[in-house]
Amino acid sequence: MSASLATVSYIGATILFILSLGGLSNQSTALRGNLYGMVGMALAVLATIFGPAVTMAGIPWIVGAMLVGGGVGLYAARTVQMTQMPELVALMHSMVGLAAMLVGFATYVDPAATVGFEGAAKTIHELEIYIGIFIGAVTFAGSVIAFGKLSGRIGGSPVLLPGRHWMNLAGLLVVLYFGRVFLHAETLDAGMTPLIVMTVVALLFGVHMVMAIGGADMPVVVSMLNSYSGWAAAATGFMLSNDLLIVTGALVGSSGAILSYIMCNAMNRSFISVIAGGFGSAPAAPKAEGGAVQPAGEVVALNAGETAELLREAKSVIIVPGYGMAVAQAQHTVFEITRTLREKGVTVRFGIHPVAGRMPGHMNVLLAEAKVPYDIVFEMEEINDDFPATDVVMVIGANDIVNPSAQDDPTSPIAGMPVLEVWKAKTSIVMKRSMASGYAGVDNPLFYKDNNRMLFGDAKKMLDEVLGALKT
Repeated sequence: MSASLATVSYIGATILFILSLGGLSNQSTALRGNLYGMVGMALAVLATIFGPAVTMAGIPWIVGAMLVGGGVGLYAARTVQMTQMPELVALMHSMVGLAAMLVGFATYVDPAATVGFEGAAKTIHELEIYIGIFIGAVTFAGSVIAFGKLSGRIGGSPVLLPGRHWMNLAGLLVVLYFGRVFLHAETLDAGMTPLIVMTVVALLFGVHMVMAIGGADMPVVVSMLNSYSGWAAAATGFMLSNDLLIVTGALVGSSGAILSYIMCNAMNRSFISVIAGGFGSAPAAPKAEGGAVQPAGEVVALNAGETAELLREAKSVIIVPGYGMAVAQAQHTVFEITRTLREKGVTVRFGIHPVAGRMPGHMNVLLAEAKVPYDIVFEMEEINDDFPATDVVMVIGANDIVNPSAQDDPTSPIAGMPVLEVWKAKTSIVMKRSMASGYAGVDNPLFYKDNNRMLFGDAKKMLDEVLGALKT
């Protein structure tokens, strides 16, 4: 394939990637957006393999690597549950960061990669390597920690070291100093030492940055790491002089940054405060003897039959899904309940908080998988004013996103975060396995309100019973 044909193919792939992002911005066009992305990636890979940058001797190695990677991806797609998707996404981001690191070191030690670079051009190329490895190391380490937090292998509470901001500043100064040393290195060995030191500092910074972020912020962290992985890919493109990687990385990086900004606005937090670990570090709720959160009142429990009766008598119902629904894989039963109620003339809608679940759009994906109509799924700002006129709200496995403390308690770790105001409905029903606090570790006064009822048990099992009671 000639260089001009490869360039045209790259342009076509770039257009398809842009169309893919546009399609993914809406539920009804998401399938088409995914299709555009797959076709664009296939075109980009073929143009790279058969382009002028790859020799015939290298093709078998590339094909072999693709078969191994494709096999792993296919296995993951078939075995990973929807509840595991957030940690899988974080793990994928770590792979992009690791790739940027490896490409950076390989480019530096390969004599053929620096042929033709002299003077300012050589300095710029080395700066690309240095920055690319730095971004890749931060992305890799941060994503691994995010994977641990999202999968429960690492606790969700923020780890706030004394003087952490000064530590970050000191690390940045070290990176800048060794960057200067690296750019003035005369030999390969002389440049390798500052490169390794910078990589270690960047890895530690990535670990520290995500460890200092509380569990309630993890959806923003996933979005933020998505942005970082895009910039790491763009840096790799600069190192390899690959225009498509530069453009694609910039698209992913900018879209991830915009999404992170939107989500931070939805949580009434600045992007800088999230990165700095300022969320989730407020004083905890008072503890009872043995470490349990001090109860704020009495809860009123009901059973599946009583829940079905409340739903049957209601004229309007809003369902608020959370991570617990995903864990129980109860979305299909939720759809059946929704269909049964709508057949009885009940108005049913869904309220989705921007950070519901463990990654952006988690609940939207689950509901789409269960065939819930798009036109009855509303974002928080679209539906929050309707709760006072709603007869019954069903909260399925959500906690922090319906917590009144965000508005009423200025000392709460989630103070100021916009929440779904479910307590304003005539009756709210919260489905939980127990009275345990949510992912942010904050007690929820909603449970003790006079108009709230608790339906304890596994969401799938209890919803099946509710559905059975509705049909009989």
